[in-house]
Amino acid sequence: MTEYDETLYLPAGTITTTHGIKGEVKVFPAVDDPGRFSLFKEVFLKGKGKTLHMEIENVKFFKKTVILKFRGIDDINEVIPFRNFEIMAKRSDIADLQENQYFDADLIGIKVFTKEGEELGELTSILHSPGNDVFIIKGRDDKEIMIPSVKKFILSVDIGERKIVADPLPGMLK
Repeated sequence: MTEYDETLYLPAGTITTTHGIKGEVKVFPAVDDPGRFSLFKEVFLKGKGKTLHMEIENVKFFKKTVILKFRGIDDINEVIPFRNFEIMAKRSDIADLQENQYFDADLIGIKVFTKEGEELGELTSILHSPGNDVFIIKGRDDKEIMIPSVKKFILSVDIGERKIVADPLPGMLK
């Protein structure tokens, strides 16, 4: 059996409810491409203080929902307790990252500095929008700083050093 290592797995979705009576669940995907669920052979379910290893037997898609069937579970009553559990999948199955692409989980908590070396704060969340992503930084006195994640403003990201260098316009810092 595979052991759970939180550095190798990321949230891929959340179980919202059951589907039918044969042990299937509906999942709200948290990945850019829900079709990626077809690559998942095994996942971990995480919730209510538990982490459970599960093998995926079948994947179906309905509208914006993924329907999963776990191996060895054939009854609705066995999956009811999994409502609101997160589906944790291997990073390599979730996405093929290109250069200058990162998982949100790897960016959250990184310190952000200006190109002059002044610490702006810590990246606390990422707002995803159609035009571009926006980094939300918790600055001094819990002040929120928003910087678009584009090359003009984000000069470098170093995951290993846990450091982002930004060149924000003065109005972004108010």
